[in-house]
Amino acid sequence: MRRLILALLLLASPAVAQPPPDTLSAVRSRGTLACGVSTGVAGLSQADSQGNWRGLDADFCRAVAAAVLGDPNKVRFVPTTPQTRFTALQSGEVDVLSRNTTWTFARDVGIGLTFAGVLLHDGQGFIVRRDSGVANARGLDGATICLQPGSTTELNLADWGRANNIRFTPLLIESFQEVQAAYFSGRCDTYTTDLSGLTSIRAGQGARSNEHVILPDVISREPLGPLVRKGDPRWLDIIRWTLNALIAAEENGVTQANAEARARDPNPEVQRLLGTAGEFGQQLGLEPAWALRAIRAVGNYGEVWERNQAPLGVQRGPNRLAAQGGLMWSPPFR
Repeated sequence: MRRLILALLLLASPAVAQPPPDTLSAVRSRGTLACGVSTGVAGLSQADSQGNWRGLDADFCRAVAAAVLGDPNKVRFVPTTPQTRFTALQSGEVDVLSRNTTWTFARDVGIGLTFAGVLLHDGQGFIVRRDSGVANARGLDGATICLQPGSTTELNLADWGRANNIRFTPLLIESFQEVQAAYFSGRCDTYTTDLSGLTSIRAGQGARSNEHVILPDVISREPLGPLVRKGDPRWLDIIRWTLNALIAAEENGVTQANAEARARDPNPEVQRLLGTAGEFGQQLGLEPAWALRAIRAVGNYGEVWERNQAPLGVQRGPNRLAAQGGLMWSPPFR
């Protein structure tokens, strides 16, 4: 009876409030930024033969490390799959997730995480062998389709099939490398993922890349961006405004090479961006030159794109600056 009463009292007791996360202090104490990336997608996040991570997502991790720690090399890249990525962030294994993840309502509201912005505007498509004779997605009726589980890709494909009365057999494979191998070995008729991923794997075929065609159909919009845990507004601001700083730098002609000199620019917006005017660094809990450090480390958004996406033949399209007809723009630094 005594044990029963004790158990009832414990159940009735109010839960002990957990302290809110303080990711900035944890990163500074540790001396490194733990950044969740993919297991290997060329142009986004992939380790080269020397183990150095390259890509749009990887460079964003470096920009954050430069802004927070003053050194873009103080990053520990943590590979995650579509199945493990959110748990890695929720549990604190990583400080930020930057690995081609689509911003959706459910992810932004329902799992204790929040998006800091859009790093890449993408969309889902299909790749087929050129000799298949398939000219568009409607020709995939009855096809076996390779894809990864636990992502918006799976949900988008199901919605598209129902909406267009197209039957297909899904072949779900968790590993990005293994699902590629399944497609190229002929286990499925097509592979579906974001266009950036399709372009990446097609380019990886080298001289045989022309044997494969990316179909013209785009069945979804995929705003990909970095995520952080909810309840840490200062860390969210740091991640969001580091992304904005890279975009604002391109808008204002600030580059990796000229950033140091442009800190003395007469343009007030550039001065605020690079820390020679205003107190934006102080408000973030960072040094005044936090954005200057990020830009010096990886360049502006356009430079990051040219280094990582352009070599794969990816067109900027909606990832152009708004002034050029695209969707990329930064709120003002003021």
